[in-house]
Amino acid sequence: MANKVYPRFRAACLQAGINMLTDSIKAVLVDTGGYTYSDTHQFLTSIPASARIATATLTGKTVSNTAVFDAADTVFTAVAAGTGTATAVEAVALYRDTGTVGTSELIAFFDAKADDSPISVTTNGGDVTVEWNASGIFTL
Repeated sequence: MANKVYPRFRAACLQAGINMLTDSIKAVLVDTGGYTYSDTHQFLTSIPASARIATATLTGKTVSNTAVFDAADTVFTAVAAGTGTATAVEAVALYRDTGTVGTSELIAFFDAKADDSPISVTTNGGDVTVEWNASGIFTL
């Protein structure tokens, strides 16, 4: 699958429902052995808790005049070694954190690097750094 922006996020943007600069935007490391992307997914509850490996808050967020969203590279601190299918991270999802998983809106899903190679990181208790594409995270 290619990297995608969730369609329901696009609709929320058109209705002024999400402010990418002032809202708390987080990234979650995802085990795709426990989650499969769907265009119909809207909230963080669509990604089962067992597939959510670690979360981190995006910093240094920007939105350009050409509708490009970007942020500083994201560091997930001391990501525990997984077990079973959760020994590797194969995707990263962005979401707006409302403090409640049932209302935290999914924004984008990434399962490939900038060179289109698949994401695969084995967790071992160390930090995991997501280096976002130099041209921005996504464009609306």
